[in-house]
Amino acid sequence: MKKIAIIGSGFSSLSASCYLAKAGYEVHVFEKNETVGGRARQLIKDGFTFDIGPSWYWMPDIFDKFFADFGKKTSDYYQLDKLDPAYKIFFQDDVITIGDCMDKICEEFERIEAGSSNHLRQFIGKAQKNYDIAINKVVLRPGLSPIELVTKETVLRVDQFFKSISQEVRKKFKNPKLISTLEFPVLFLGAKPNKTPSFYSFMNFADFGLGTWHPKGGMYEIIKAMKALAEELGVSFHMQNAVKQIVVENGEVTGIKTSEALHEADYVISGADYHHSETLLEDKYRQYSESYWENRTYAPSSLLFYVGFTKKLENIEHHNLFFDTNFERHAEEIYDEPKWPSEPLFYVNFPSVTDSTMAPKDREAGFFLIPIAPGLEDTSELREQYFDIILDRFEKRTGQDVKDHILFKESFCVNDFIEQYNSYKGNAYGMANTLRQTAFLRPNLKSNKVKNLYFTGQLTVPGPGVPPSLISGKLVSDLILKTV
Repeated sequence: MKKIAIIGSGFSSLSASCYLAKAGYEVHVFEKNETVGGRARQLIKDGFTFDIGPSWYWMPDIFDKFFADFGKKTSDYYQLDKLDPAYKIFFQDDVITIGDCMDKICEEFERIEAGSSNHLRQFIGKAQKNYDIAINKVVLRPGLSPIELVTKETVLRVDQFFKSISQEVRKKFKNPKLISTLEFPVLFLGAKPNKTPSFYSFMNFADFGLGTWHPKGGMYEIIKAMKALAEELGVSFHMQNAVKQIVVENGEVTGIKTSEALHEADYVISGADYHHSETLLEDKYRQYSESYWENRTYAPSSLLFYVGFTKKLENIEHHNLFFDTNFERHAEEIYDEPKWPSEPLFYVNFPSVTDSTMAPKDREAGFFLIPIAPGLEDTSELREQYFDIILDRFEKRTGQDVKDHILFKESFCVNDFIEQYNSYKGNAYGMANTLRQTAFLRPNLKSNKVKNLYFTGQLTVPGPGVPPSLISGKLVSDLILKTV
């Protein structure tokens, strides 16, 4: 039986491990941390539960397809609830509420800008067609050649790869609040809306068309489900086992070295940070130079706070976006002139609003996130300064005092992303999906210098986010199965 060693245990690694174990390989997963999940780990403290990483459950069809490939359903593992409202957006002078269906969302758009609901239905109709093409055609290709992007459907939409989502939105919508609402979902792809091809409007269909969901107990329930499935298929997990070297002989991978032992393998897949993975190789076997990595456009890093509150909070939903400052300026301070933001946008997740298992009775679990440029200086003083900034605004916009009701707070930022995940410059979401970093223009799933060495995850195809990571694991396993 052929043996496969997988480095890291995030979504893409777990996905690949399941597909390869099902195909009959002996699969071993090596994880440097105490628990599986990569960036999607969990913090449990004083009866509060926080997802440390991803907190949005979008594209439920991708999760359904993954489990269906193994004769399973998501409901075999966790309870999924559709959120209504999906989220709230706080502006300086108004709050937009995104409901759980198009009728409710159209009503809200009309309230803000008369006549906008007709434009919205057309826009989402086009986005739905793009979603179908993206999910069923484009993202299922391994990024080996530009020809993969050429399908009958994409040829008809070629202009959408050269126009930005920003241009598309601003053609039809004039109100800046509606523009921000429609431009926000592509931030999940890790780039500015004016640098993201308009074809990616399929993210708007994922948002308004498919809705926002929550697995009871948090996003970590998906990790637990995938680990249980992997173990059922025979995958072995080796925790607190950091990989120190990818071993290559005569241009072919022969295994990995941890601090404890040499583990022989016929194939190696790294789901760890791609740049870090290449540092585990001798120079001559690395595909990409330091200047290559230096010149990519990265998705943001994040300053995160996990806060336990001693009371239930008011005027909030499960997901809350605070766009009460200048959207464009913050984007410029991430991508164009990287620096700590002057007036940051931020996001707050209160899972305990809809899920009583996430916090003790009459208490609230709050996860605050400020997107920032990767590679910034990260100090405890800066973290405190920014916590005060966003908490002042949070109190003002929601009309309540919360500072005196904080039981505890934990923070996570650039230094932690580097230390815990070996993340390049402390990025949180991998490499942005700009036109020049789409499909075959992203780092390869398959090494072109070392036989039987592969990579998976958010720096390769299809890109950042949880559903793309599940797909990335499938793509890399398909490539390996084709070599047999």
